[in-house]
Amino acid sequence: MLQKISSAIIASLVLILLSVPALANDPVNDNDKYTERLTSLKDYFKANNMAIDSHLEDSRFELYEGIGDRFRNSAERRTLSLDEYKGVLGFNDKKAKITGFIEQNREQLEKAEAEYNIPKYVIAAIIGIESDYGRNIGSFNPFNSYVSMYLVNYRADFARAQLEELMKFVNRHGIDVFDLKSSYAGAMTFAQFIPYSLNKWFVGDDIFDMNNNIMSVGNYLAYFVERTGSVDRAVFRYNPSELYTSAVMALAAEAEALAN
Repeated sequence: MLQKISSAIIASLVLILLSVPALANDPVNDNDKYTERLTSLKDYFKANNMAIDSHLEDSRFELYEGIGDRFRNSAERRTLSLDEYKGVLGFNDKKAKITGFIEQNREQLEKAEAEYNIPKYVIAAIIGIESDYGRNIGSFNPFNSYVSMYLVNYRADFARAQLEELMKFVNRHGIDVFDLKSSYAGAMTFAQFIPYSLNKWFVGDDIFDMNNNIMSVGNYLAYFVERTGSVDRAVFRYNPSELYTSAVMALAAEAEALAN
């Protein structure tokens, strides 16, 4: 009886092991389907005096093969009602926290409001929705995200451009790119700026200083208010989704109502 049970267990374990794909030490270099694109990416950065070979050989480099599906399945791309979208965002939780965030950062929020003519409630709402008021900056790495997007050929031109902006940013600030955390889309900081936005609109040197993030959101929105004519259209440029814009503006309105 014991022998039969052992044999059955062994047979089951064999089937389980056979069903698990082998793990490669270097998923990019060991996979021929990415060789041509990887060579193209390396050559582009070498030609622009920003070689990334050492980063690709770093043990911390990781290929996110399913990254395209993360974009395709994002809440903004699903057919959701505003109430459903708010549920995905945890809107009620963010509403409960926003008054405390505003009180804690009132001086800087009012400074940003005065300098950029952007309501402090809108700035607070964006930081709330983007990073839960600085509590969640993402668990991905921006270098890995953009290289992965390029290799799997999802928005490849955008990914290469953002990777170039990222390397300019880390080289200028002397940052180890693998020390950075981001969303799967490569957005960083409490404001969740992609590298281009960091280089163009971020105010200050410390990307993890909340005061700098508050000013940066104000700076970004002011730039697009000038071009679009309204705060809500500027918020749309932050994340081109009507659901996102509606959620941000609703959270800002809730915060303003709670303050009065």
